[in-house]
Amino acid sequence: MGSEVRGGVSSVRDQWKAALLLAPPLSALRPSSCGKNKCFGCKCSVDSQADASVLCHPEPMDTTRVAVIGAGVVGLSTAVCISESIPQYSIDVISDKFTPDTTSDVAAGMLMPHAYPDTPVHLQKQWFQETFDRLFAIANSSEAVEAGIQLVSGWQIYRSMPPQERPFWADTVLGFRKMTEAELKKFPQHVFGQAFTTMKCESLSYLPWLEKRLRGSGGQVHTRKVEDLWELYGAYDVVVNCSGLGSRELVGDLKIFPVRGQVLKVQAPWMNHFIRDGDGLTYIYPGTFNVTLGGTRQKDDWNLSPDPQNSREILSRCLALEPSLQRAWDIKEKVGLRPCRPGVRLQREVLVKDGHQLPVVHNYGHGAGGISVHWGTALYAVQLVKELITTLKISTSKAKL
Repeated sequence: MGSEVRGGVSSVRDQWKAALLLAPPLSALRPSSCGKNKCFGCKCSVDSQADASVLCHPEPMDTTRVAVIGAGVVGLSTAVCISESIPQYSIDVISDKFTPDTTSDVAAGMLMPHAYPDTPVHLQKQWFQETFDRLFAIANSSEAVEAGIQLVSGWQIYRSMPPQERPFWADTVLGFRKMTEAELKKFPQHVFGQAFTTMKCESLSYLPWLEKRLRGSGGQVHTRKVEDLWELYGAYDVVVNCSGLGSRELVGDLKIFPVRGQVLKVQAPWMNHFIRDGDGLTYIYPGTFNVTLGGTRQKDDWNLSPDPQNSREILSRCLALEPSLQRAWDIKEKVGLRPCRPGVRLQREVLVKDGHQLPVVHNYGHGAGGISVHWGTALYAVQLVKELITTLKISTSKAKL
C-alpha cells in the first residue's frame, strides 16, 4: 500500500518552578549522558512492565527504524519523545488522520486526571506529574504561544462531599486549596469545591507544533491507513502502536471501546476561569480560540454526528453554572470518540509469524485523559522501546555464537 508524505505550592517546588522560568528554550535542550542524574526527557529509573532496566543511551548501533502508528496527541508525543531521547533512531509517524481530524482535536485539552481502574495510582500520578512538568516548561518558554500551552485557574465543584477532599494530583497542580464559603456562593447547588491552577493545551496548535518538532529532528509523517502490523515488517525494526480506538481492529483488543463525547465550542471571551462539576460530565473550559462546553459520556456509542438534544442539555447544564454564557455566540457542535479501556495499554511484545519476528510497543487506551498523561506515557513507551531493542540485540548476539 502506498503512502503520502505530508508537508499553594511548597517552597522547594516554588524554587524549582522558578528555575524553569529561567531555563533556555526547549529547542536548546538535548539529552546528555546522565550518569546518576536524569537528563531532559529521560526516565532512566522508572521500572517497566517487563521489570527490566537499560542505559539511558544505548551503545552505538546501526540506525534503528521506528514506526509510530497514530497522529493524535499520544502518537505524536511518543514520536517526539523517542526522537529527543534516542536521536540516533529514525522515526516515522504513520496515520490515516492528522490534525484537525483526530480525536485529540475535539478534546477540551485541560490537564485534569481521569481514573484508570486497572492502572496503579502511583503510575497515574507519575504520568500526570511528568506531563504537567513538561507542559509547564513549555508554557514558560518562548514557544508557549506557538505550542498553544497556557495556565488557567478555576474551580471543581461538588453537589455532595467527594470521597477524597485532596486527590492524588493535588500536589502536582498549582495552588490547590479548598474553596472558601464566599466562592461557593457562586454555586448554590454545590456544597464543596476545590480551587487550583492547571494547564490548557490547545490541540489545534499543539499537534502541529509536535509535528514540527518531529520534522526538525529528521522524523517524517506519512498519510496511510495501516490495517495489519505485519505490513510494516522489514521496513521498520520496531513498531509503536498508538492507534487508540483503532487498536480494536488493528490488534484485536476487545477491551478498548468508544465513549462518545459531544461538546460545544463557543465564543465567550469574558470567561477566564474554568468550572468543572465534580462528576466530570459538565464543564466550562476557556481557551485561546474558544470556550469548550461539555459534555456527554456515552459508552459504546459510535455515532459521530452531533445530537441536537445533547447540545440543548449541555447548554442548559452549563448555563446553570455560568448564566453569562447566555450571551455566547458562534456555537459549534463537535463530537469525538474517546478510546477507553480499564487501563492504558503500555506493553512490549514480539509478534511471530512464519519464523519472522516483529517487535511492537503498545501505547493506547487513554480514554478522556490522553492530554493529561500523554508525555508521561510517552516516556514510559520510550523505555519499552529501548528494552525491546536491547533484548533483541542480546538474542541476536547469542544466536551468532
